[in-house]
Amino acid sequence: MLDKNKNTHSAEQPFFALQKIYIKSSSFEAPNAAKVFKQNWKPEISLDLNVSHESIGDGIYEVVLSISVTAKNDGILAFLVEVDQAALFVIKGFPEQKLDEALNSACPLVMFPYIRETLDTLMLKGCFPPLMLAPVNFDALYTEKNRACA
Repeated sequence: MLDKNKNTHSAEQPFFALQKIYIKSSSFEAPNAAKVFKQNWKPEISLDLNVSHESIGDGIYEVVLSISVTAKNDGILAFLVEVDQAALFVIKGFPEQKLDEALNSACPLVMFPYIRETLDTLMLKGCFPPLMLAPVNFDALYTEKNRACA
């Protein structure tokens, strides 16, 4: 709810907004590209996806969605790509449980299309086909993580 006198967002109402999204770090390695390009492309791909966050202060949080993808083709390392996609979110007026859920589920959901595009661009620049990652159900991952911790 807006306070008519101050024209600002009141503290009681939940507020969630993306402020900035940026690449915090990225790395692409294709140490055996010449050998791999001579082979039929039937890669074995492993993927690791993580979310971390920290409070910057005053209801501002940096959320980092990290992805690491390794591909081997006929046992030879084809590529290793790692991307840390970061974003600043303003999140205010949420109870602690809902804040944790927002940071670990809603924020990564907003960020995922950006990291997916960054990853595919790196793949194309390395002369590999884009990965076209399927959407991720961050709500289910969050629920599973909480169940495992309980």
